[in-house]
Amino acid sequence: MKIVACIKYSLDASEVKVDAATKELKMAGVPYKVGVIDKHVLETAVALKEANGGTVHAITVGPTKAKESFREALAFGLEDVTLIENPLEGEVAPEVTAVILAEAIKKLGDVDVVVCGEVSDDGFTYQVPPRLAEALNMPQISFARTAAIEDGQLIADRDLEDSVQTVAVPLPALISVMEESNTPRRPTLLEAMKAKKKPVNIWNVEADLGLSVADLQQKAALEKLHAEGVVVHRKQQVLKGDDLNALSNELVDLLLADHIIEGGA
Repeated sequence: MKIVACIKYSLDASEVKVDAATKELKMAGVPYKVGVIDKHVLETAVALKEANGGTVHAITVGPTKAKESFREALAFGLEDVTLIENPLEGEVAPEVTAVILAEAIKKLGDVDVVVCGEVSDDGFTYQVPPRLAEALNMPQISFARTAAIEDGQLIADRDLEDSVQTVAVPLPALISVMEESNTPRRPTLLEAMKAKKKPVNIWNVEADLGLSVADLQQKAALEKLHAEGVVVHRKQQVLKGDDLNALSNELVDLLLADHIIEGGA
């Protein structure tokens, strides 16, 4: 069984600051890393491999400078990572990302399962997994909390907020997972050492995938009009005293006053 994990070299959203006066985002110096959601993608892919045998190959679109950032991903138990050079300046539109990933997956050949994150840490478009599934002509299971393979089918529980839906689709198939889907493993020192010997392949969209950069630029119809940060002002109230019962009552009164909780009759 061949499993592909689609991951991303993302802006570390936790490091983005907001100017309280102008509400502008302070982007200077914000680092990039393999996204938080992508570790759940890797955990899902490797768990499927462990349960069913086969191999796991990660693919990503990004700058070549990201190459060393994928050593931790390799330590999860992957065979390799393929980094496809970003052919465009700046952020790649979801449509372009899906086209590039689809061609890379086709080149890998005989893929049984494609695992994606429901969103990226810095994009939140929700577009890449369905666009990729369409390009690969694969059924997609979205909002997945679980993933298993039985009798040639991919089976998963989908989180619909107020209910859970269990679905099954024939292989090959694509699944997009949520952060709540699992707890990513922590690779051991030995696994990290082994990862240093595993390859990070660099592919070019034209030379290796046969795509036209000019055509991709035509698809890159993504224009950012405005970005504004949200400044949250906390009350920072401190409750003091030695009487825990009195402090508890005082806390409840404050929560009631702010309508955070509602009192009973």
